[in-house]
Amino acid sequence: MSELNLQPNVAASLQRWHEMIRQGDLQGLPDLLDAHAVFRSPMAHTPYPGAAVVAKILGTVIQVFEDFTYHRELASADGLSVVLEFSATVGEKTLKGIDMIRFDEHGKIVEFEVMVRPLSGLQALGEQMGQRLGAYLAANKG
Repeated sequence: MSELNLQPNVAASLQRWHEMIRQGDLQGLPDLLDAHAVFRSPMAHTPYPGAAVVAKILGTVIQVFEDFTYHRELASADGLSVVLEFSATVGEKTLKGIDMIRFDEHGKIVEFEVMVRPLSGLQALGEQMGQRLGAYLAANKG
């Protein structure tokens, strides 16, 4: 991948994110999240607010995804946002998606939005996430 034109704090945080994904361990994620971070799910109309909720969702989804791989990275002109294209499987369903991550100037994630296709992959993801986090997310919805 070519070098992205990111602000230095964002580049450092993105590098840490990729390292956590490679290791399959998101325990360090809370350090990267702004306290008021928001997660925008491909399954829910309204966002999930708060660093603890965002960390719980992402920590769970990394367990649901199999064969997770990032492909392309794109950056916004201001160097504060990235789009990461990925592929994964959930059970027998293959999916593709993007993570749209917006950082603040300190390199903290303030917004994490996911889009997934095709519908069958999204449905498989939603079913697995619902089984694992349904009650938690219902109790922590914004």
